[in-house]
Amino acid sequence: MRIAVIGAGRMGALRTEDLVKVGADVTVFNRSLAGAKLLADKFNTQYGEFSEIHASQFDGYVVATATDSHVALLAQLIPLGRPILCEKPISLTVEDTDSVIEDCKRTGTQIQVGFQRRFDPPLSKAAKLVANGEIGTLYAMHMYAHDHLPSTLEFLEGSGSIYRDLHVHDFDLIRWITQSEISKVYATQAVREHKQYAKYDDADVSLISVTTESGVQIAITGTRHNPVGHDVRIEIFGSKDSVAVGLNRKTPIHDVDGQLDFAEVRYQGFIERFREAFAAETSAFYDFVQGKIANPCPPESARQALRAAIACEESIKSGSAVIVKN
Repeated sequence: MRIAVIGAGRMGALRTEDLVKVGADVTVFNRSLAGAKLLADKFNTQYGEFSEIHASQFDGYVVATATDSHVALLAQLIPLGRPILCEKPISLTVEDTDSVIEDCKRTGTQIQVGFQRRFDPPLSKAAKLVANGEIGTLYAMHMYAHDHLPSTLEFLEGSGSIYRDLHVHDFDLIRWITQSEISKVYATQAVREHKQYAKYDDADVSLISVTTESGVQIAITGTRHNPVGHDVRIEIFGSKDSVAVGLNRKTPIHDVDGQLDFAEVRYQGFIERFREAFAAETSAFYDFVQGKIANPCPPESARQALRAAIACEESIKSGSAVIVKN
C-alpha cells in the first residue's frame, strides 16, 4: 500500500520509520524538498515535491506538519477520498474542526486523529479492565501530565494553551476510558517558574477538576517542567480494584520512602515515553487503510477533547466551574 507522509520533522520521521517497518511503500513530502530527501534517504524510501502530491495515487495520507497547517492540508486531501492520519489537534478551533468533520461526511473520507496514548499497552489494558467491569463501579481517576523541559517561544506561538496542547490528551483518555462525556470542568493555573508562558496568557502549572456525565470524578495536574523527566501517569479507583498506569522503573519521580527500585535514567520526553504507542498507532492506521479494522480514533474524538480544553480556558477567565458544550 502506498502512503504519503506530509512533513519531514520529528513526527514525520517517526511515522515514516514505523510505516516502513510494517511494509508500507512510503513517499515523503515536505515544504522543503531537501528536508523530504533527507528523511527519505534515511529510511530508503521515496520523496517528492508537495505540488506533485495530487499527481500520484496513494492509498492513505499522514499529516505530520505544524498544527496551523492542518486545515488547509486536509482541505486538499479530503476530496481524494483516502484514509488520513492527522496528528492532533485537527485545529485549535471548534469551528475549523467542525468544518473538517462536515467535509469528511460529505465525501466519505475518514480521518484517524493522532491520540497515541490510546495505543499505549498499559493504558489499553487499564481501559479494558474498566470496560470488563474488573475495576467495578468507577469512582475516580488521578491523571498526571508533566513535561520534562519547558516549551520554546516558537512552540508557544502556535500551541494554543496548556489545555489545548497538553491536557487535550487527558480529555480524550477520560472519554475513552470512562465511555462517558465530560460534563463539567473547573481549572486553575499559574506561572510559577518559566515566565515565557505569561507572554501568551498560558501557564507552566495547572490543576483541573473534571466530572463526567456518569459521575466519575477526575483530578488532573499539569506542569511544563519536571527536572527528573517526562511523567504521564493515571491512577484509577473503583469498587473492586485500584490500578496505576505509568508507574514503573523509568517513571521520573523520586521515592522518599526508598522502597521502589527506579532506573538510573528516566523517560526524557514524550516520544520515548510513548514510543511503543506511536508504533502501534501507526500500525493500526496501516491496518485501517487496508480495511482490516474500523477507524480507531475518528475526528469527533478531537472535537470533544477540544471542547473540554476550551471550557477550561473559560473556567480560568470566570473563576468558576464550566459546563462543557457538546
